[in-house]
Amino acid sequence: MLRGKRKRTPHLDVFFIASPVSFARFGVVVPKHRHRIVDRNLLKRRLREIGRTEVLPALRGAGAPLDVLVRARREAYAAEFGQLREEIRKVVQGLCSNEPS
Repeated sequence: MLRGKRKRTPHLDVFFIASPVSFARFGVVVPKHRHRIVDRNLLKRRLREIGRTEVLPALRGAGAPLDVLVRARREAYAAEFGQLREEIRKVVQGLCSNEPS
């Protein structure tokens, strides 16, 4: 069984594995952590937007067909959009630079 790898940031867990398809995919998991559905939906929208504008274009540009899953940790509810974007950007840059050709 193939297993992916995980990178932890202060607010997120980012899992990644080689994609079985020829293109990169992005997914989001936001546990409840005793927060209201409004807060959960806001966090999901923020993470999806980061995936759409930052992660997928970076992976396409690097030619890295990876499946990336972002799981929000309890601390993510208090994070600002810019913090989340910067954390994900750093992880993706690391993935793209370490990707074997």
